[in-house]
Order: sequence, then C-alpha cells, then structure tokens
Amino acid sequence: MTDASRFDHLVAMTDRIGTFEHAEHTVPRREHGYCVDDVARVLVVSAREPRPNEAVRSLAQGSLAFISDSMGTRGDIRNRRDADGTWSSDWCTEDCWGRSLWGLGTAAASAQFSISGAAHTLFERSAVLRSQYPRSMAFAVLGAAAITQVDPTNAVALGLLRAAADVLPAANDNPAWPWPEERLWYANALLPDAMIATGAVLERPELVDSGLSLLGWLLERETLDGHLSVTRAAGTGPNDVGPGFDQQPIEVSTMADACARAITVDDSRKWFEAIRMANAWFDGENDAHVIMWDPATGGGYDGLHPDVANQNEGAESTLALVSTRQQAFTHQTVST
Repeated sequence: MTDASRFDHLVAMTDRIGTFEHAEHTVPRREHGYCVDDVARVLVVSAREPRPNEAVRSLAQGSLAFISDSMGTRGDIRNRRDADGTWSSDWCTEDCWGRSLWGLGTAAASAQFSISGAAHTLFERSAVLRSQYPRSMAFAVLGAAAITQVDPTNAVALGLLRAAADVLPAANDNPAWPWPEERLWYANALLPDAMIATGAVLERPELVDSGLSLLGWLLERETLDGHLSVTRAAGTGPNDVGPGFDQQPIEVSTMADACARAITVDDSRKWFEAIRMANAWFDGENDAHVIMWDPATGGGYDGLHPDVANQNEGAESTLALVSTRQQAFTHQTVST
C-alpha cells in the first residue's frame, strides 16, 4: 500500500463532522454515528504522517475540531455523537479522554500542521484531570510524553506523567504470569508502552525496565511459528492456549506502537522484528493465513476468524492498519 493511498478509506469514512465508527463492507454505517475513541486516533495517525497531503491535513483539522467540541469546560470528554451532530453521551475520563490526550499531544508535537498550538492548548485544559482507569491513564501518558518532546518542562504534562507512574499497574511476581491483570484484555501492549514512556521522561529506569520486561513477555506469548497470534477479543488468561479468535487489529497496532517505543530505549533486534511481524499480519502472516486489508480501498478488515476475515472495514481496524504501516515504514520493515 503506497503512502498516497493509505488514508483513502479513512477519507471515505469521514464527512464534515467526523469519521464514522462502523462500516458495512466499505460503506459507512451512519446510524452508528461517531465516537471520540476513533476520531482521536485519526488525529494521531494524521499528525504523525511524515508527508501529509491536503486530505490528511483535512483529517487532522477536522479531528481536532471534533475533540474540541467534545470537551467540557473542565477538560472531560463526551465520546458518542449521532450522525446529525448531536452528542449522545456524558462527559467522562474514560478511554475517550485518554485517547483524546494522546491525539492532542501527538498533534501538538507535530511540525507538519498549523494546528499544533490549538492542540497544545486543549491538551493543557484536559490533562489536569485524572482517570481511575489504568488504560485511560496509559493512553493519556502517550500524549504527555509527546508534549515533552517539544516542551520538556511542561508542568501539566509532567504532572500527568508523575500521577500515572503511581497508578499504572506493576508486574506481579509470578514468573508464569507476570502480567499485572488476571487476564489479557484489549490494547494490551499499551500498558508497557506507557510504562516505558513514563520512565524515560521521568528518568525512572525501573519503570523502563519493567515495561520492557512486560512487553517482551507479551510479545513471546503472542508469537506463534514466527508470526503474531494476538489476544482474542474475549481476552485470555493463564490457562488459555492459542490461537484464539476473533483477533482484533487494534492488538497488532498497539504491539507495533509499543515496540517502536521500546526501540527508543533498547537496541534489541526483537523490537524491529515485532514491527515486521505486525505489518506482515495484515498481509496474511497470521493464524488463518488471511489478508487483513482491502487493496481496493486501503481499509482494514474488522477481525480475524479461524479461516476468514470479517470484511467490514470499520474505523478502528483501518486506523490499526494505517498506524502499523506507519511504524513499519519508519523502522524500514515494510513487507509490501
């Protein structure tokens, strides 16, 4: 998939309000509306695209406006929006809040766009809040770490990172199951990603080491016969044996992102190989030997079943494809 085409389906899924959440095959399902969870990730991939064209710039600008509209005066976030533009959920500090901060921090750190100043302002409004949910805080950490790349003394970002360091779940002392939760759930590699990011910025090597160790364990668990075999949508526990289905593309892209972070602090070749495997997963190097994207549209398929792909091309799966391709391109592990 070429650079010019990788955003085509996201553009097709987007109207003047935002990017629709679901699709029936290639057609947006307007009745399901939009969610900040996806729009924030549109902002992430748009802002970190190295050579954005006008369509990508438009996606970034529209996504920033969507997040701005979703934000309350305190900085909390409404997630769900109907196709007519009506907001249909309450303000919260759940994953949509954390993902918004991830998007805003990424946009604020980008030199590609004129929206960086506005993204920075919105980030500072929202990042004074805290979430009770570890993954929400972990998503927020990614944005705060991005802010410190361009503003190393930013008090709001540093305050968020210090708060996260105290609440991110730590590895347990069971060598057979060091994962800090009873089961693997969703976006699992996010947790070690956030630990590595927090430890690197705050100069806390024990956090970096713990994150690298957990990520290495997760990568080993989710590798089978030289390809990624990621956690199924229903999650897995210590006694479960893979492969499991249905596998979600978000697990693959989250692994690629976390391994890209690991490369910044550790020169092991296994992180590069993991990004290569993540990219190849979409091209059929997976448990079902099934292509997980549509070459005609650039869309990603919604899930991997034992012998077939769910060929609906929703926003989350397409964003996972785009994100993984970006990491593969950056780290020169492109297989297509």
